[in-house]
Amino acid sequence: MTSNRRIVLASRPSGAVRPDNFRLETVDLPPLADGQLLVRNLWLSLDPYMRGRMNEGRSYAPAQPLGETMVGGTAGTVVESRHPGFKAGDQVVGYLGWQEYGVSDGSGLYAVDTAHIALPAYLGAVGMPGVTAWIGLNRIIEPRAGETIVVSAAAGAVGGVAGQLARLAGCRTVGIAGGREKCDYVVRELRFDACIDYKSEDVGQALKAAAPQGVDGCFENVGGAILDAVLPRMKPFGRIALCGLIAGYNGEPIPIVNPTWLLVSRLKLQGFIVSDHMDLWPQALRALGTQVAGGQIRYRETIAHGLENAAEAFIGLLAGRNLGKQLVRLG
Repeated sequence: MTSNRRIVLASRPSGAVRPDNFRLETVDLPPLADGQLLVRNLWLSLDPYMRGRMNEGRSYAPAQPLGETMVGGTAGTVVESRHPGFKAGDQVVGYLGWQEYGVSDGSGLYAVDTAHIALPAYLGAVGMPGVTAWIGLNRIIEPRAGETIVVSAAAGAVGGVAGQLARLAGCRTVGIAGGREKCDYVVRELRFDACIDYKSEDVGQALKAAAPQGVDGCFENVGGAILDAVLPRMKPFGRIALCGLIAGYNGEPIPIVNPTWLLVSRLKLQGFIVSDHMDLWPQALRALGTQVAGGQIRYRETIAHGLENAAEAFIGLLAGRNLGKQLVRLG
């Protein structure tokens, strides 16, 4: 193995992401130094946060450099190791980016057990998306049995886990998703109590029927008009975990939240980034691993095949064409 295929950011998008914002390259693999290991990436995770990293400007993380391998979570197999903590054959998860092979010094890389949990699940329900759902729900919303929890982007990797965790906590769960297929998946497979199709229903009116007593907690992944529709239905002292703003990822203006509802209903609205809570990851991963292995948490994956199809799959993710976790199978 002397060469490696990778995808780099060729240009920064203006508005919607285009295929020509990326470039597929073949580069030489460097020889391993002491303390390094070589990983063959078998799975690549595609996530909405990558869209924000493609922009310059102030954010919670540095911008993706031009001409460098696109950032991204990976799962694969160690093929060669000069690192004392890893051996050839280990299944590992990390952030080696959009490439078929990655050289690592072990930082941010950890071995996983695939006896009861499939390797790609460590990029979804038992990975960063699952931990995001766990932290937002348990540390910000803090659900109590009998409450009503609303989850936007409920058919996605984060929202799907958040709603199931709320249901396992004894809550009534109401999802919001785009299209009848996604809503059917959310109710029938993920076992939400109800799901609102924002593409064909008035979200505010539908929430009155789905949550007649009001909403205690909201796991918000979208922002914009969706959040505006939820706010009037929030009960006094309701809690909102602001996880993402998909509505504005391509540069669209996001309406400013009307502070009237925050004051009148004494709401807590808290944004959070999962990487700010690394101390909670071990606890969250243990809980999620047990629930996935035991069938209490279900998930689905949308899979693209081949590194050369990663860009189109990412564009599809941003357009909402995926169901569940979007992955790329490499090799």
